[in-house]
Amino acid sequence: MANITLGGNPIHTSGELPKVGSKSPDFSLIQNDLSTATLSDFSGSKVVLNIFPSIDTGTCAASVRNFNQKAGELENTKVLCISRDLPFAQKRFCGAEGLENVVNLSDFNTGKFGKDFGLEITDGPLAGLHSRVVIVLDENGMVKHAEQVNEIADEPNYEAALKAL
Repeated sequence: MANITLGGNPIHTSGELPKVGSKSPDFSLIQNDLSTATLSDFSGSKVVLNIFPSIDTGTCAASVRNFNQKAGELENTKVLCISRDLPFAQKRFCGAEGLENVVNLSDFNTGKFGKDFGLEITDGPLAGLHSRVVIVLDENGMVKHAEQVNEIADEPNYEAALKAL
């Protein structure tokens, strides 16, 4: 379990992130059109997993905007923005913002992704949502970078994530 904070107040996650050098757990998440996407759908591409509590918060929205901007410049790389928001909310946000270089995926129906990746918040006002995490995978699904952001309100280290690509 990771010890993180929300507004300086301690909260916890359900486990530990996948270790650098390990194979990423598989996942099954819901796309904006309500179809299912799995890790294997992105095999052969480098993948940035931009994971956050909700698209409807300032920091989460900033991370999606930031990665959207960077993603347009990346070769053979997919940026997956993952939260427990409904796919409709994710689609609405990206449509309103004109964001086209990221793939939104939702864990709304089971929360299994958050549990399998050890990043589900287990206590406090955001219990059940995902913590703020960035994981970078190579073309074979191996973890190259994993960052658990210590304070939920802080943005991730974009440069460290991009450098791992």
